[in-house]
Formats: sequence, structure tokens, C-alpha cells
Amino acid sequence: MIDYIKGTITQITPAFLTVETGGMGYFINISLTTFSKLESKNEYKILVHEVIREDAHQLYGFADLEEREIFRFLISVSGVGAATARMMLSSLSPAEVERAIIGSEVNVLKSVKGIGLKTAQRIIVDLKDKLGKQSETDEIFGFPDNTRREEALSALVMLGFAKSAVSKVLDKILREEKNLSVEDIIKRALKNL
Repeated sequence: MIDYIKGTITQITPAFLTVETGGMGYFINISLTTFSKLESKNEYKILVHEVIREDAHQLYGFADLEEREIFRFLISVSGVGAATARMMLSSLSPAEVERAIIGSEVNVLKSVKGIGLKTAQRIIVDLKDKLGKQSETDEIFGFPDNTRREEALSALVMLGFAKSAVSKVLDKILREEKNLSVEDIIKRALKNL
């Protein structure tokens, strides 16, 4: 199985790109999310997911690991194929897809063209636990000082904000800048809630 292709991007559109390496050009399907990250690049190492069917061999490309992981989670759901997963990642960012699944936000998933109520519900049922466990692991190991995060979280929850919303905002703030005091974390979170 192909993991990545590193080469020169000879053609790029919002739906696909062509990468030339070793005298061969690879046609790779991409999402709008990947297109926006790669449209100004000439050389790139594109992460790939290979779909081999009886009638076709297709490559799906991703600018980063997070998007490819969400894509692979999505195609593991019965009734969600590679084209549907690509459409979801063109309409929503990988983080938005993950938040919608973990938060059981059916309407967010239904807003994607081709996703109906039953498919949205099936995606949530199948992936909520898997993605929830993964994000819990990220929370535990992703931030060196969890006590500041927990203090800020409990303070904001005491102020009446929803724990899930606060958690997402705090994660974003701490990814951007890890060395903030509890007070600074709370101040920044209040601006984003």
C-alpha cells in the first residue's frame, strides 16, 4: 500500500492534483481542505490512501495526517465511501467533522451534500467512541501542564459555559500557546465563547 508520494505538483484543481515523481504522474483525488493548503506549493510530500476496487485503482491525497485519519475513520462506516468522505472533508475541516461526531451534531453532518439523516446518525454511532477515546488521549498527552487547563475548565464551567464547548476552546488556545497562566487562558477563552 502506498503511504505517500513526494514529488512535483504539475497540476492542481479543487478536486484533484497530479504529482510527478520518477518520470510518472500520479492522479490523486483531494478535498478542498487539502487544495487550500497545497495550491501555492510546487513540491510536496502528499499522504495517500489507496482504494483498490475491481473496476478502479484510486488514490486520495491529504496535506496532513489529521485529515487522512478522519478520512479513514469515515470510510470505515458502512455506507460511507471514499467519495462521500472526500465530500465531507471538502465541506468541513477535519476538526469540525470530529467535533460534530463527538458532540452528536447530526445537523452539522447533514449539511454536507449527500449525507442524509440515517447516514449522519450511523457515522455518529460508529465513530463517537473511537474519536472520543482518541481526543481524550490527545488531551492527556497533548498538553504538558494539564492542571492549568483543568483549573481554567472548571472556572469556565462554574461561570455557566458548556463543558464540551469550553474544552474545545481551551484545546485550541493551548495548542497555539502552551505557556499561558490560568488567568490568561480564561481571558482568551472568554473572548472565544
